[in-house]
Amino acid sequence: MDVDIDDEIEIDFGAGHGIDLSPIHLQLTPDACGQRLDKVVAGLVPQFSRSRLQLWFDGGHILVDGKTARGKDTAYGDESIVVAPQEAPEDTAFTPEKMDLNIIYEDDHILVINKPAGLVVHPGAGNWSGTMLNGLLHHAPQLTSVPRAGIVHRLDKDTSGLMVVGKTLAAQTDLVRQLQARTVKREYFALVWGTPQLSGTIDASMGRHPKDRIKMAVSTSMSSKPAITHYQRIESGLLDRRPVTLVQCNLETGRTHQIRVHMQHLGFALVGDSTYGKQHLTPVFGRQALQARRLGLVHPATGVACEWIVPLADDFAELIAKAGIPEPEAV
Repeated sequence: MDVDIDDEIEIDFGAGHGIDLSPIHLQLTPDACGQRLDKVVAGLVPQFSRSRLQLWFDGGHILVDGKTARGKDTAYGDESIVVAPQEAPEDTAFTPEKMDLNIIYEDDHILVINKPAGLVVHPGAGNWSGTMLNGLLHHAPQLTSVPRAGIVHRLDKDTSGLMVVGKTLAAQTDLVRQLQARTVKREYFALVWGTPQLSGTIDASMGRHPKDRIKMAVSTSMSSKPAITHYQRIESGLLDRRPVTLVQCNLETGRTHQIRVHMQHLGFALVGDSTYGKQHLTPVFGRQALQARRLGLVHPATGVACEWIVPLADDFAELIAKAGIPEPEAV
């Protein structure tokens, strides 16, 4: 699935608890003669990927008869090989790290976090540490026994707002089922360029962009998934003499970048969105103007309906004030 505006977690990140770094001694036999070294070594240490072994060849961490070698070299079938495993960043992705998490509710079963913009939710390429997951493992060490440290949905790095985490496997499972049943209430505020109609529903399936795999797009392909966003216009204003509108969006589904893609699809890209917005307008704000403002769900242990709401992040509040739009009161 990265990353992220909001998407139910569908993948398993694996154990991620490091590897044995002890040197591995190999003795080639005549049947390896004529084959590429990297292919021979990969067959003898299948626990490591070909790409990782290639990095070790390139870094001089695989010695053939005591000397560095290239993976594309040809084996003679009598060489002594020493593989010195090296940690990759992802091997320590599940390391607890102390950080200030803005926890607005916590009990023995769940915790609710007001995530700031700039914080990555879970480890991934380019972000193997310093994520919310790392902070969760430090705050609640028992989360090491819960898949994905209890995370059940996510927000993009530059989206602020509310997230819920299950502190036990039972709680996490129940929250995932609520998300799948579309009973979790997720309300967002977004500032968009232009003036959309008073309210509407965007029912447009989404999938990977056909030309840019980093992006998502409205799609009718077989691999696309249903995506439904309800929106309502709150108030309009002017930003750099251009019309902007604060809209409230409620998610019925939770696809990656859903609000950003859906609003852009209507012709109303989010202010500050460097991925889906108009490039010449992105310097107006340093991130996409999007916040998960309200979260409602049924407590997985007590069965009681719960709801949390947070004020807009300071930078978001300053942005709409600059546009002449007052911050809506929490209701």
